Amino acid sequence: MADVTLKPWAADDLETLRRSNAPEMMTYLGGPETEEKLRTRHERYLRLGRDGEAHMFRIVTAEHPEGVGVIGYWNAVHDDVSVYETGWSVEPGYQGQGIGTRALTAALDHARFVGGRHSVHAYPRTDNAASNTICAKAGMTFNGEMDFEYPPGNPIRCNDWEFTLEPPPVIGAAE
Repeated sequence: MADVTLKPWAADDLETLRRSNAPEMMTYLGGPETEEKLRTRHERYLRLGRDGEAHMFRIVTAEHPEGVGVIGYWNAVHDDVSVYETGWSVEPGYQGQGIGTRALTAALDHARFVGGRHSVHAYPRTDNAASNTICAKAGMTFNGEMDFEYPPGNPIRCNDWEFTLEPPPVIGAAE
């Protein structure tokens, strides 16, 4: 099983985003984006990272430092509560190896470290078995189905998964 590392999104990560834009990768997300939309998304990832509004990462393994996918989390609102929302994609040649689960676990750990929100939500489509399995394996709680729009204007039915960002216990702390 390959070790997974998250590298903060950088100016040279546009190619990783292009690989994640393949038709088979965008089935549940409204289809591939145009080159212009990809460039806009890349610039938005960089800007939101600089502004502290989002934390986007390239998913890397020792064998593939160029990246095998994208994951991140960003400020969002769920039921009138400030939360983080997360999303990811793992390139087809690397799916089914636990990379998505390990990347999500690392992103959740990062969100816990950053703090600022009570929980992280993921909203995979109800028919996206792989992403729903990743949520469960990463320890997220299934809250039920809900209506969502992604991309904006494209209504979908998704599952609401939640991970509570309680700080981990301090070993040796007085009780």
